[in-house]
Amino acid sequence: MKLTKSEYAKMLEQKSPPSRLLCDMVWAFVIGGLICTIGQAVSNFFASQGMDKNNTAAATAITMVFLGALLTGLKLYDKIAKHAGAGTLVPITGFANAIVSPAMEFKSEGYIMGLGTKLFAIAGPVLVYGISASVVYGLILFFFQ
Repeated sequence: MKLTKSEYAKMLEQKSPPSRLLCDMVWAFVIGGLICTIGQAVSNFFASQGMDKNNTAAATAITMVFLGALLTGLKLYDKIAKHAGAGTLVPITGFANAIVSPAMEFKSEGYIMGLGTKLFAIAGPVLVYGISASVVYGLILFFFQ
């Protein structure tokens, strides 16, 4: 079946659902804000327990990664992401989800070839480029200051 561009465009328009861009943006904002609010509440809790600023930041990061991984493991993070879209990409919980999801998906292939190789499938490039960029920026700052 050979379609012309106009026939394809017409067929695509008929089959494509209408855009819910505004609704999607609102949900992303609300859920992303809620995740950040939870993170701030966790930070406030640790600070109220007498932790200094550095330890509070570390404990908050660890807790948020744990919560993101736990929700992914319980298959709740994907349900939240279905409605929130980009709102669930808040860096720390989104990172935890990006690590745990492939690991869960490929665990049936074994610990080495499944879990071990797929664990950083999504997050690996982020780590490589993030670390590489920080080294380059650090060198630039070192030589120009």
